[in-house]
Amino acid sequence: MGLLSFFAKPAPTLLCLPSGSFSVDREGSVLTSTLPSSFPASLVKDIAQQVRAAFGEAAEAQLPLAELNIHYPSLKISARELRGGAIVFLSPKAPRSPASQS
Repeated sequence: MGLLSFFAKPAPTLLCLPSGSFSVDREGSVLTSTLPSSFPASLVKDIAQQVRAAFGEAAEAQLPLAELNIHYPSLKISARELRGGAIVFLSPKAPRSPASQS
């Protein structure tokens, strides 16, 4: 029995996707957050940086961009511009049921 347990793989751990929001000022500092404390702060800063860059580039190109929506297969990121800063909403997508896929 010991030989068989040597080849057994541990069950993969499932991670819950975050649900919440955070706001950043024009310097990129996080002002408020409703994300769980287990969500990595470095990832929040990376998302904030990319969102602010997108809004900044749109302003430089004189394009009126007030809202940004990014759809991943299991996560939706929505952001709204706030006078140089932004508010970002993260929400997991519910898995599609087999009946709705037809």
